[in-house]
Amino acid sequence: MINAEALKQPVDAATPAHTLPENWWTWPTALGKKDSDLEVTKRQWGAFYGTDLELQLRRRGIDTIILCGISTNIGVESTARNAWELGFNLIIAEDACSAASSEQHQSSMTHIFPRIGRVRSVEDILNAL
Repeated sequence: MINAEALKQPVDAATPAHTLPENWWTWPTALGKKDSDLEVTKRQWGAFYGTDLELQLRRRGIDTIILCGISTNIGVESTARNAWELGFNLIIAEDACSAASSEQHQSSMTHIFPRIGRVRSVEDILNAL
C-alpha cells in the first residue's frame, strides 16, 4: 500500500506510473496460508522499514531468512541488506527472484548477495530443509 503521507523525494529516475491489478495484495490461494503465518505489510522497498518484522522474527527465535521476490535489485536487495545489518543469516533463492532485466538480477546475485549471504536454487534450499 502506498503511504499518502510520505515525503516526495526528488529523484532522477522516478518509478514509472502503473496500474496494479484488482486485489493485487491478496494472499495467493495456492500458497495455502495457515493461521500461524505472519503477514507483514511493507512500507518501503525493504521489508524491515516501518514494520515489526524484526521483532516478530526475534520473538520466534528465527535467525535465518530465506528471501525471494520481486524486484531482485530493489525490494529483495533492500530487505537483504537490512536483514544483514540486523544480524540475520541470509539465503537468497536465486531462481525465485526476478528483476526488470536479467542484468539487474545478475548484478545483485553476483556482486551483492554473496557478500551478505548464501545464494542457492530453490531445489537446493528445499533439499536442505
